[in-house]
Amino acid sequence: MKQLEVQIMGQTYLLGCPEGGDARLLEAVERVDTAMCKIRDAGKVRARDRIAVLAALNLAFDVTDRSPVAASTAPVVQAQTDVQGQPAAVTPDATDSNVLLISLLERLDEALSEDGRLI
Repeated sequence: MKQLEVQIMGQTYLLGCPEGGDARLLEAVERVDTAMCKIRDAGKVRARDRIAVLAALNLAFDVTDRSPVAASTAPVVQAQTDVQGQPAAVTPDATDSNVLLISLLERLDEALSEDGRLI
């Protein structure tokens, strides 16, 4: 298995890559980096692990719902902040899939808060 060194949100990662999978992996890295930087640049979330979770959820939602309407809308999961700029609850739309994503995000937050590390 080949290894590629990539950068995501300014941090370097060494990733394993199957032979012939370079282009697909680099495309995936570009999507993740773009999604994470977009969330970071919005200024509502600062913690790298929360940015990663929000980006992953947005990308997963895009993959599972590729209808023309969904492609033209804003990301489904967006972090909100309270008046002091601290992360607050993520607000779901009325759809079942958004409620499921919110539940998943809460479970991930609980799991990540135990050790403070994403991986």
